[in-house]
Amino acid sequence: MKPQQTLDQLIPVLDDLAAVADGVREDQRSAPTPCAEFDVAALTGHITGWLESFAAGFASTDGQCPSSDVSDVRVATDEAGPRIRSAAKTLADAVRGGAATRPLSIGDSGMPGDMALSMILGEYLVHGWDLATATGQRWTPDEGAAESAREFLTTMVTPDSRGEGGWFGPEVDVPQDAGALDRLVGFAGRDPGWSGS
Repeated sequence: MKPQQTLDQLIPVLDDLAAVADGVREDQRSAPTPCAEFDVAALTGHITGWLESFAAGFASTDGQCPSSDVSDVRVATDEAGPRIRSAAKTLADAVRGGAATRPLSIGDSGMPGDMALSMILGEYLVHGWDLATATGQRWTPDEGAAESAREFLTTMVTPDSRGEGGWFGPEVDVPQDAGALDRLVGFAGRDPGWSGS
């Protein structure tokens, strides 16, 4: 897909993510999430920190993300939504200015900008679902965006990307007639029926 098409799918996802972040209550910050390594507070920091780094990388003249590790990022409950909106605007402005036609670099590794943008779409669809599910909120992204993200991830995710030390857990089987979002989160190693209780 062309970068502008991916961006057109990504912007509503980030808008919805900011709204979900706004809806997180202070008493939910220590709650578990479907992404087992993170509670709500850590997931919020991960989401926000990486989005800010990706946005700054696209906006920079050399395509270099300023951070390659956001594990220490902590975001107050009332800061997450505004920071996500600000980073989303920076990213969108940069991509509209042509930034996705050059590589985006994270640490010593890089990838073509259009591929990075597709990766970001998949990342934020799945983590948006993680955060919304963990905090009892709705997450209803466009089916086409979820399908595009899953199709992209199937070309990128290898067996060594899964399990301990990998980016994803083992794929979770979902019914043949499942919707695009359930197929995406299942592919990303989440159980679409996850409950924290």
